[in-house]
Amino acid sequence: MTWWQTLILGIVQGLTEFLPISSSAHLALVPAWLGWQLPEQEAFIFDVLVQVATLVAVVGYYREPLRRMAAALWQDLRQHGAPKQPEARLPLLLLVATVPAGIAGLLWKDAVARTFQRPQQVAYFLLLTALLLALAEVLGRRVRGMPTLGAGDALFVGLFQALALFPGVSRSGATIAAGMFRHLRRDDAANFAFLMAVPIMLAAGAVALWDLVRLPAETLARLWFPFLVGFTAAALSGYAAIHGLLTFLRGHALWWFALYCAVLAGFTLWFF
Repeated sequence: MTWWQTLILGIVQGLTEFLPISSSAHLALVPAWLGWQLPEQEAFIFDVLVQVATLVAVVGYYREPLRRMAAALWQDLRQHGAPKQPEARLPLLLLVATVPAGIAGLLWKDAVARTFQRPQQVAYFLLLTALLLALAEVLGRRVRGMPTLGAGDALFVGLFQALALFPGVSRSGATIAAGMFRHLRRDDAANFAFLMAVPIMLAAGAVALWDLVRLPAETLARLWFPFLVGFTAAALSGYAAIHGLLTFLRGHALWWFALYCAVLAGFTLWFF
């Protein structure tokens, strides 16, 4: 992979990770559209690394809420031995929501990697994302906030996050839709979905680091600069995408994103 390829793919990743249109689909389809023949192992490791870059964007954007959550959890554990405040319970709910994707990632890793090389399958998963977004608008009552979430809600949303391991199923789209199925307001569902990225991307980053250090030394020497370029581009564009989507969702529905995913899927099936 060259530095200009990773720059383009990093920007694509950052902009589409938080928009409910599947960053993994775009990372799989853009090289195919441009005729790039990327080495499968390098492409898979790069995809996970730039997802970690968007973790940097999440932590930067939510640094104050994350600080309050950590302080509340520490205070409750010291005083009560268990989390009592809503902000203290939220980190535990995020961990619960991570469990399904963590298990699925270990079981499905090879199948997921193969899907990146099959644009038609990516298109079908994009149609699934479009369906989830549309159903969320139809079925969600949008009356709850994040403080009302329980362990059952977190596990339910986490199951949808596991689906997003496959390119074409948007992680943010699937988890926002799942939150809306539990009748969260759009922006609360998005905030919970974005905070869920912290533990799952830490886990994904550990896997990517393990794969990275196992590469031959000459491959690492060739890839460190292109990967750094893509990582930086993904982190900066991801921060902008979080702010933009949250602003949009305060006054708009998800129909446009559902339509985009459906049209992109149709174009992909036609193109290939």
